Amino acid sequence: MYKYETHMHTSEASGCGSSTGAEMARKYKDEGYDGIFVTDHFFNGNSAVPRDLPWKKRIELYCKGYENAKETGDKIGLDVFFGVEYTYHGADFLIYGLDKQWLIENGNILDIERDISDFLNYVRSCGGFVVHAHPFRDYDYIKHFTLCPHNVDAVEIINASHHQKEFDERAKIYAEWYNLPFTAGSDSHNATDRYYGGGILTETPIKSFEDYRDAVLGGKIQLLKGNVL
Repeated sequence: MYKYETHMHTSEASGCGSSTGAEMARKYKDEGYDGIFVTDHFFNGNSAVPRDLPWKKRIELYCKGYENAKETGDKIGLDVFFGVEYTYHGADFLIYGLDKQWLIENGNILDIERDISDFLNYVRSCGGFVVHAHPFRDYDYIKHFTLCPHNVDAVEIINASHHQKEFDERAKIYAEWYNLPFTAGSDSHNATDRYYGGGILTETPIKSFEDYRDAVLGGKIQLLKGNVL
C-alpha cells in the first residue's frame, strides 16, 4: 500500500504553520509517506503572506512552501503535489488540480467568494477538484456552518487534528446523506505534530492530482487516522 497526506501546511504560506516546506517533506518521508499535498491557507484564511503586495508577488510567496517541499521531496524520494485551502467565513475547502499560473491569472477569486457556490463552481469548471475540509469543526472562531453539498466533489470525514470525534462523525453522516465520496487528512502544521498518521492508503501510486481524484471518486482509498485504519 502507498501512503499519502492530503492536507498539510507550511510556515512559508500559512500563518499557523511553524515548519518549512522542506522540514515537512523530510518529516513525512521519515514517517513512511510516499507523497504529500501541500494545502496552505489562502489569503482569505490564516495566511502568512502580506496583504499589501501586488497580486503576482503574493502568489509567488504563497507558493514558496510547496516549492520548497517539492525541491526537497525530489531529492529524498517523496512526491509533492500542490493544493490550496480556501476559506469562506470559517468553512474550509481543499482545492486540487490548479496551479501557480492559474492563481496568477485569476486575481479576482477573492471577489468571486462573495458567493461561495459561484466560486466553487468556477473552480470546478477550471478542472479543480474540491474537498470540503472538516465541515463540522466547531470552535469559537467559526460563527456558523457553511455546507455546499452540490458544489463539492468529496468530504474530508477524518481530520487527524481533531480531539472531538463527533466532528468527524458528523462529517461522515453529512457525506453519506448527500452520497459524497470520503477522504481524510492530518491537517498538520509543523514537523512535531501529533497528527501524523492521517491521510490515505492506495494500492497503486499517486503520481498526479488526477490519480488522487480518481482514487477518491472510485472509492479506491483507505482512510487513516493516527496510523490506525
